[in-house]
Amino acid sequence: MLANFIAPDSKDSRLGIKARYRMLVDGKSVDAASGRTIDRVSPGHTGVVVGTWPDASADDVRLAIDAARRAFDTGPWPRMSGAERSRLMFKVAELILANQEDLAVAESLEVGKPIAQARGEIGFCADLWSYAAGQCRGLEGQTHNNIGDDRLGLVLREPVGVVGIITPWNFPFIIASERVPWAIGAGCTVVLKPSEFTSGTSIRMAELAREAGIPDGVFNVVTGYGDPAGQILAEDDRVDMVAFTGSVRVGTKLGEIAARSVKRVGLELGGKGPQIVFADADLDAAADGIAYGVYHNAGQCCISGSRLLVQEGIRDALMQRVLEISSKVTFGDPLNEKTRIGAMISEAHTAKVHSYVEAGVAAGARLLLGGARAGQEHGLYYAPTVFEGVTPDMTIAKEEIFGPVLSTMTFRTADEAVALANSSEFGLSASVWSTNLENALQSIRRIRAGRCWINSVIDGTPELPIGGYKKSGLGRELGRYGFDEYSQFKGIHVTLGTPGRWFN
Repeated sequence: MLANFIAPDSKDSRLGIKARYRMLVDGKSVDAASGRTIDRVSPGHTGVVVGTWPDASADDVRLAIDAARRAFDTGPWPRMSGAERSRLMFKVAELILANQEDLAVAESLEVGKPIAQARGEIGFCADLWSYAAGQCRGLEGQTHNNIGDDRLGLVLREPVGVVGIITPWNFPFIIASERVPWAIGAGCTVVLKPSEFTSGTSIRMAELAREAGIPDGVFNVVTGYGDPAGQILAEDDRVDMVAFTGSVRVGTKLGEIAARSVKRVGLELGGKGPQIVFADADLDAAADGIAYGVYHNAGQCCISGSRLLVQEGIRDALMQRVLEISSKVTFGDPLNEKTRIGAMISEAHTAKVHSYVEAGVAAGARLLLGGARAGQEHGLYYAPTVFEGVTPDMTIAKEEIFGPVLSTMTFRTADEAVALANSSEFGLSASVWSTNLENALQSIRRIRAGRCWINSVIDGTPELPIGGYKKSGLGRELGRYGFDEYSQFKGIHVTLGTPGRWFN
């Protein structure tokens, strides 16, 4: 067993939690009509069931769509003032904070992420709700007073309608909180379909919204598998928009289905984030950020900094620091406060990550550290893994591994670094490490990615938009731009006085 592996404590009382969840439809807690359920075994604790939720059919989801459609077409929510919606959304944020520890434990057990990380994420989600609550009362259209003495132009902002939101398993509470508050803040109603792996905390979010006073039918949650529970959200004509976060393969399929009814689509898909380190960078800070960027959430992160692009001349010095951190960082038991890297989501995904590692070795990349599973008798864990000598044509340089695997390449000039960064079909995130701010800014401006950092990584704030270039997706969430994603804009020409006659 590796010295930095923390074995799970089988006597931890929190492992006795086996939550039984029900979907939330039209303000009511309901089971699937079939009675079928899904058991979630914690990936960090072999054989321990930590949650059970309904396995919804397409008909179950249609009932949720009915509720959302009715709440939008005839309910009070879209007709409330921004101030009224804001007050209720602030209450949701307060309730999230009041239940922070319980939510964090559930998130840790379902996803396998470290409890300290989960706790911080829940707190961040309360901030997301608070920001959206504050902004939704300030949403505005435009007036045009200079289009003629006898004409006035109005641009009205209106909610897009019923929104289907499909979220992945890696950050269920965060990704829902990056979308639901903006959608309902704009006046929309929502049907949320979380991953079948990690549905519990999404249901709890909707229950807290109900407790806060959000009207029935505004925020519905259905649980089950992508086909049929998620797919029906793209197929049903009563859904005006579908927002999906997940793989390129599934996102492309949903986009094709939605196009049949000319449904608006928001997509946040894969990533292969570069971390560019210039020779003038603070190497200690960069090494720490690189490790965090690739190992955060066991690398199961679409904005993971999984491609390290390091300038020649500092490669050895930087790699020494990265390897030292990688060999000492604690991983294992998600419920241990000292753990920094938790479990993988499933057996199939763990095997997939290992197959990428094997492909890297076969292609000639040098495996400097890791490359193997750990603590298999306890759960689904993979050791921090570092490759050097990677070339742009290798699979581990091109495809999203979604595990704690770092692929290292070198460059000579800033032009070469930018070209390497842009050589990916993805464009979700990028980092630049440099103490020369002009060099850092000029480089980041040339990188085709929607979420970028200078001298940090995987940082976030509700004020800044997120989203992808290229195959990483369509649309933007968060900030003021996030409300535009869930809004329609209506242009109105007002004629004043007596208009000129077309006939006679």
